[in-house]
Amino acid sequence: MKPDACNQRPLPRMKPCLLGKSSGRWRSGWCASVTKSLSSSHVLMPLVPTFCLVALVVYGLGDKLRNFVSSIFIPQYHYPYSVALCFSQVLVSLFFLKLLHVLGLLPLKQYSRSLGERLLVPSICSSIHNVLAVWAKASSSYSGLYPSTLPLLPIVTMGLSFWLRLTSLPTIHMSTLISIVSGTSFVIAVSQGLAHIEPLEYLYAPLALILHSLSLTWLAKVVEADRQQLPDAQASIFDIYNTLLVNQSWILGLLWLLHPDSPWQVLSQTSWHSLLFHGYLLAILLLGMALNFLDTIVALCVSPVAAAALHSARQVAQPFMHLL
Repeated sequence: MKPDACNQRPLPRMKPCLLGKSSGRWRSGWCASVTKSLSSSHVLMPLVPTFCLVALVVYGLGDKLRNFVSSIFIPQYHYPYSVALCFSQVLVSLFFLKLLHVLGLLPLKQYSRSLGERLLVPSICSSIHNVLAVWAKASSSYSGLYPSTLPLLPIVTMGLSFWLRLTSLPTIHMSTLISIVSGTSFVIAVSQGLAHIEPLEYLYAPLALILHSLSLTWLAKVVEADRQQLPDAQASIFDIYNTLLVNQSWILGLLWLLHPDSPWQVLSQTSWHSLLFHGYLLAILLLGMALNFLDTIVALCVSPVAAAALHSARQVAQPFMHLL
């Protein structure tokens, strides 16, 4: 006896629907699931310190290479336009993100106004911090007070994390270790003497430190609040990163228009005929894009303290290396 065709279960139609829901949930919480699986796997747990060490080494080498290229590019081509460089870096990041979306490799939702409003504070803080960081590299300040305060970044970020009551807080033992290592590195760097300090550094160096810490912690706070929603309403990590970049593009674009170095002045004084200029500029933008992406992803997926430790690892290790 043949079964009735009307009573058969429509398995081919139900499967895509279930896959669509599961893929949406996977995109919204893939970092949490990966972190949970790594922490529960007894085989991969011994490899976690190795992964962390490799990440620190790769990030440190990338940061050192970017500083080296900047030290050649900025004085040689007289290009101390920090706002223009930060705005261009955000546009390059958005271009690569949209390119992956067009190719079908990275699903992205449309820009959400509500999410953009919640990310407005970290967008403003990170934009101003990036401008101050490039300004420090463009001037002689990068050998003075500004890099010497970077070891304090994990301590300030940890304090703001406790103040905002984040769930991704480090343990007491880890907090004590971070405080001792970072504080000792700062004391050694100051005791060894600083180069010529410009008057603006006394304002810009602490301001950049606070803005960077606030951007990392507030970003984690927004992610934790978003995870309290229903799985289908949650934004993925790349949706949050995309929204952050869009906000930064508006803020830096407006700041560039209001800056004394207007877009027309910067574009007219650019050496577009030089191939080396394009090579140096592209290297700075790509390296900055990659390092900025790692900072943000670590803050979103792990914790803001981990992102601060990653960002300042090379500056923390330098005073100890000088003692050897």
